[in-house]
Amino acid sequence: MQNNKRPETMERITTPALAQAFIAEQIAAIQAQVGDKKVLLALSGGVDSSVVAALLIRAIGKNLVCVHVNHGLLRKGEPEQVIQVFRHEMDANLIYVDAVDRFLDKLAGVAEPEQKRKIIGAEFIRVFEEEARKQEGIQFLAQGTIYPDILESGPVKAHHNVGGLPEDLQFELVEPLKFLFKDEVRVVGHELGLPDNMVYRQPFPGPGLGVRCVGAITRDRLEAVRESDAILREEFAKAGLEGKVWQYFTIVPDFKTVGVKNNVRCFEWPVVLRAVNTRDAMTATVEDVPFALLQKITARITAEVPGVNRVLFDLTPKPTGTIEWE
Repeated sequence: MQNNKRPETMERITTPALAQAFIAEQIAAIQAQVGDKKVLLALSGGVDSSVVAALLIRAIGKNLVCVHVNHGLLRKGEPEQVIQVFRHEMDANLIYVDAVDRFLDKLAGVAEPEQKRKIIGAEFIRVFEEEARKQEGIQFLAQGTIYPDILESGPVKAHHNVGGLPEDLQFELVEPLKFLFKDEVRVVGHELGLPDNMVYRQPFPGPGLGVRCVGAITRDRLEAVRESDAILREEFAKAGLEGKVWQYFTIVPDFKTVGVKNNVRCFEWPVVLRAVNTRDAMTATVEDVPFALLQKITARITAEVPGVNRVLFDLTPKPTGTIEWE
């Protein structure tokens, strides 16, 4: 039976030296476990899967097969960053799957949040399974499990979709980060040479922008979420708030409000800004964003994002609100 309890003697990884020692130890362990066999990894571009990918590239090189599925619900520039970092800079064996139309067609007309999540998760499993079946000689599946995942939900990290693969694809798992906490994963990722904006990026929900395009997802409203989110992140970075605010993003709800553009009445969407701080995500406080910055963000969003005529700021802490809107 696999041991999923963090060793009591394991030192917290807080320094580059400790991270380098961990990397060397895990490279040896991976090589001993895998040998010359191939390993498959669903590479989302998130912190955990990116650090696992970088670690396995060090250990087994091209014998790691990374599959990056673009389901159309990622933030602006994220698929391009995954390709740039892993294929061009780390010379990874990377398979890029453009499944945008496939996912958005499945989600068309679906407004119920939990149903949207199930569709996204199930479709990801199908796409990943199809790519897995195209590969030959795969015996292992790498997974970005970290210790909180084990504590909270057992040994299988659901959003990596391992649990949903068919029985004939039940590979042996490779989980080099399973005893690490998130802050330790970031230290290791930094030492592996991953860019800071990938290692230290803010949390991002498994269904991606699908839960921030509230209600039934349409392509134009999804683009409004993506573009407004990019503006918010850019302006927060310019203002020195990047890395200081735990999570910030935009939401575009499925209703329109009256406004005026070019002296003509228009009915367009509002964009809601959300910026919160938390330690454990169980409770959250709202960031006190300077009013001048909110005005600047509002001016940019209403001028640059098609279909938007209004910007709101969510002042609700958790509780009573949740961090996400869906």
